[in-house]
Amino acid sequence: TVHDGDYRVMPRIKILPGTSQVIFPGVLSSFAADGDYAIRTVNRALEEDREIGFFFRVPDPSEYPEPIGYEFDVEGFSFEGYQLSAVGVRARIVKVLTFPDGSLRLLVRGLNRIIASGNPDDGTVAYENFTPVPGDQVQIAAMLKHITAAFQMLSGMLPGVSDELKLALSNITDPGRIADMIADALNLNFLEKLGIICAASMEERLMQLTILINRESEALMLGTKIHQDVQAAVSRGQREFFLREQLRAIQEELGNDFANPDLADIAERMEKCHLPEHVEAKIRKEVSRLELIPTAAAEYHVAYNYVDWLLSIPWGQSPETLVELAKASAVLDEDHYGLEDVKERILEFLAVLRMRNALPGHAPVMCLCGPPGVGKTSLGQSIARAMDRKFVRVALGGVHDESEIRGHRRTYIGAMPGRIIQSLRKVGVNNPVFMLDEIDKLGRDVHGDPASSLLEVLDPEQNNAFSDHYIELDYDLSNVFFIATANVEEAIPAPLRDRMEIIRLSGYTAAEKREIAKRHLFKRQCEECGVPRNRLSVRVSAFDAVVDNYTREAGVRELERVLASLLRKIARGILDGRFPEEDGRIVVDDKLVRELLGPAKYLKDECDFQPPAGCSNGLAWTGCGGVVLTVEAACIPNGKGELKLTGSLGNVMKESAEAAFTMVRRMAGKLDLPEDYFDRNNFHIHVPDGATPKDGPSAGLALTTALWSLITGEPMAADTAMTGEITLRGRVEAIGGLREKSVAALRAGLHKVIVPRSNLADVEKFPEEIRKKLTFIPVASIDEAFPYLFPAKEKNGKKGRKR
Repeated sequence: TVHDGDYRVMPRIKILPGTSQVIFPGVLSSFAADGDYAIRTVNRALEEDREIGFFFRVPDPSEYPEPIGYEFDVEGFSFEGYQLSAVGVRARIVKVLTFPDGSLRLLVRGLNRIIASGNPDDGTVAYENFTPVPGDQVQIAAMLKHITAAFQMLSGMLPGVSDELKLALSNITDPGRIADMIADALNLNFLEKLGIICAASMEERLMQLTILINRESEALMLGTKIHQDVQAAVSRGQREFFLREQLRAIQEELGNDFANPDLADIAERMEKCHLPEHVEAKIRKEVSRLELIPTAAAEYHVAYNYVDWLLSIPWGQSPETLVELAKASAVLDEDHYGLEDVKERILEFLAVLRMRNALPGHAPVMCLCGPPGVGKTSLGQSIARAMDRKFVRVALGGVHDESEIRGHRRTYIGAMPGRIIQSLRKVGVNNPVFMLDEIDKLGRDVHGDPASSLLEVLDPEQNNAFSDHYIELDYDLSNVFFIATANVEEAIPAPLRDRMEIIRLSGYTAAEKREIAKRHLFKRQCEECGVPRNRLSVRVSAFDAVVDNYTREAGVRELERVLASLLRKIARGILDGRFPEEDGRIVVDDKLVRELLGPAKYLKDECDFQPPAGCSNGLAWTGCGGVVLTVEAACIPNGKGELKLTGSLGNVMKESAEAAFTMVRRMAGKLDLPEDYFDRNNFHIHVPDGATPKDGPSAGLALTTALWSLITGEPMAADTAMTGEITLRGRVEAIGGLREKSVAALRAGLHKVIVPRSNLADVEKFPEEIRKKLTFIPVASIDEAFPYLFPAKEKNGKKGRKR
């Protein structure tokens, strides 16, 4: 170091890194030295002056998640793989103990703070004594007085504080030594002690110590209070135990007048209920526990609620019902128009029930599958009324937690049984008609798979011993008649679908909607709107106008909403007196409907009756019923033979389009086309209503027809639609949802539908209205279909035109 031109050689001291322990000046401390370097440094110090310099590891603040309320900078130098603080402590080795493993235990006394200067060399570093920055002596004295008083108060609660330390603190006047001795005695972590060692001024050191000693004081007082509260609680619990035993003895002497009313109620309910033996044994066991638990305890209410659930569940309440087929048939016909296949299946089940005078041992699980609004839920209510049974419905849409079906374990706060047991408790019998509504909309996430929980419920081989997590006793569900509903069969998980008998409900035809409106919806909405039915003379044309011009759906929900809107306007007109009456009645016909509801919302020409060349009318089946699907094809010259597909098509439909394109290229050899026609043009297939996703193979025939019409320039036949899957060999394969597609074609005003020959058996089951108004043309291959699709070409013998 240079001082006024003179050189002064600074002393050097041997370095011993402190990685987890801080040595304070003026304090006798124990220090473990292990590792080759530490042992070698200690031996070297013993041979020389027995002095050693402790420089401490600089920790990452993230090692201590809770801040201590101050900041400091202790970065110094790197040594032996550690970043050591510049501030250290010079200490003298007092005693050394050698252990069998070669490690050393040192007894050292801190002498004073030092600060390293320069870089270490040969295990030593130059240093000079650390002098703290002078501060306000009055403030230092005040803080020191507060620290000393707080430590004297805590010394009785701190373990390991000797009387010698208390005496020494009362006789020492140096603020630095007092602060160091108190910091060593407190239970501080490495970072907090290092902050006190490295504080630049005495004020900063005492401020840090004030914060830490106040924290220790709060923690020790809180711990003492908790310990006292625990001791008081234990003593109170013992006292309550003896008092309860005395109270029980008194109650036995006095009789039942002072008994627990909950236990008396449980005993009374047990006498009235006819419980299975294993349930009764479980209840008696829980009651014996309730007698020992104080009524104010939380555990008492958990046990009591469990017993209450066991007594509320209908274990054996199966009221006998006499099924009359004539009555059941009349109820089904009264509540629902059409649906003959569904009614037939239900009556068959009731016939079996009647023959056996009980529910069959393996009752089938029905799943009513169809578009929204066709009456699936109301059909379940009618089945219950036909069977003279109670009806219960559980909505499964959006349920994603397994516990919703099987219940929660009783160990959870607020636990309760699943929806199956809850619904049976609500209905009060164990043989209701149980509807699982919207089973295809079950969710699935980290809470479990509720569809898997329903496998046991809907399996006739297993549901006689259904286990709910809350009840923890087997419950017999074999007497329950389960009915599920769904919109899309494919959305039901395959294992669950395998356990149910799928009964498909198709969309209604226009004639069926008209009859439903006349028999059910109009009457109900008249009551809802307060319009006297006897003041209206409703013409058939009014219902036809509503069905054809203001609704476009598979079910009848929108139809009922339109009728409600019509009757609200009629109700207002009656009060205003603006409707002419005929024989005391208001005539409701198609003219009045148009006047009240405005212009027609839907038109019959929603599809091309005579599509231009390059277009075809296909049919699609959605979860909301059938729709007419227009397919458009275009040729772009100067291309590379590429095929572009648009219209939100799914993977299966894209593959159908590619197969149709290959099929057309193979058939184009019959036409008088240039050899490079497909190589120098690009082709684009688009299915309008591009925002609606579309998928499935049944549009293959329509895609092929659109492409063939494009390259030949011939438009397809008028008033015709088609459906069918196409193969590379030109075969037309069977498809699903043919009735819904036929209703869509009928609703759109088309007259002819080309269908796969394999679906001809389905056509025979269609209502008379569909078969009368539509002409179904069965085909087995594309060669059979083209004469009907392009009659003008076949008649004129055209071979196509050159392009």
